[in-house]
Amino acid sequence: MEPVNLAEFEEVARGKLAREAYEYYAGGANDEVTLRANGEAYGKLALYHRVLRDVAVRETSVEVLGERISFPVMVAPTAFQRMACDEGECATARAAARAGTIMVMSTLATTVIEDVVAAAEGPKWFQLYIYKDRGVTLDLVRRAEAAGCRALVLTVDTAVWGQREADVRNSFTLPDGLTVANLATHAKEHFPEGMAGSGLAAYAAALLDASLTWKDLEWLRGQTKLPVLLKGVVHPDDARAAVEHGAAAVIVSNHGGRQLDSSPATIEALPGVVEAVAGKIPVLIDGGVRRGTDVVKAVALGAKAVLIGRPILWGLAVNGEEGAYRVLELLKAEFDLAMALCGARTVGEIGRDLVVG
Repeated sequence: MEPVNLAEFEEVARGKLAREAYEYYAGGANDEVTLRANGEAYGKLALYHRVLRDVAVRETSVEVLGERISFPVMVAPTAFQRMACDEGECATARAAARAGTIMVMSTLATTVIEDVVAAAEGPKWFQLYIYKDRGVTLDLVRRAEAAGCRALVLTVDTAVWGQREADVRNSFTLPDGLTVANLATHAKEHFPEGMAGSGLAAYAAALLDASLTWKDLEWLRGQTKLPVLLKGVVHPDDARAAVEHGAAAVIVSNHGGRQLDSSPATIEALPGVVEAVAGKIPVLIDGGVRRGTDVVKAVALGAKAVLIGRPILWGLAVNGEEGAYRVLELLKAEFDLAMALCGARTVGEIGRDLVVG
């Protein structure tokens, strides 16, 4: 039977993926406290639905940084998508375009920026790590601009790489034929050889810059006309600083529970970040979203939209582009149903009063 919810997609995908690939995608840091908390925290929030509101006609679309998307769900950046299916990032691009939403591409993709953008006409953002070699970073920015990406998403919660124990046990490396494709022009597409433990962790330690400060955000903004979002914010003080330093938006994120274990669940951190930015820039959120009711809860607490990562990978593993598209359509149908049952005809009518606790 075809999966009827996102959890079932993961169950089927687990049986299709190589063990090392599944554990790389699914795993979190250390004891995976934060990984579990991301999902569990949504279940602790009740929706105080409204009744007799005439919800016969509903509109699920929303505008994010000037882009109209069909519902407030976007595709988060996830690395190495060709481990899930042969077409990888290109299949995701087509699925996102068909679903009418934004795909955020990863620096650590197994397909180059240019090919992913060319795969479908839908809007693309580019997630960026800042390398020790600023020339590498600038090249990625210029390529993203030239390809037609409409925003940069700077990941800021990876000063050092989290301890992902499954990757250590598996000595995780990319399968034969796959590389960090975007870095091939700089001869940085391969993990270090001959090292114990996670090859990705060794790659990150060797190449990514752990010395980043707010000045580096200012530097990046000075290099591009694209809006720059910050991904990885959970503390209200950092949200205020993001506004002060010109970020176009913040994404409340703990890297899917893959960096600091015991970081707060993102839905728990969301209200403090929303209050801190005080409406000056949009707030988005990722981590743990698996149901349409989760999307309603995030929007009610002030998120402009949510991003999903792992469920897209499960869709790719199950049935490539069609699987990823089905994941998005399932979530959209659930969101529309939850809106109706909450008494909301538009996304704008999803108010803070729906989540009383």
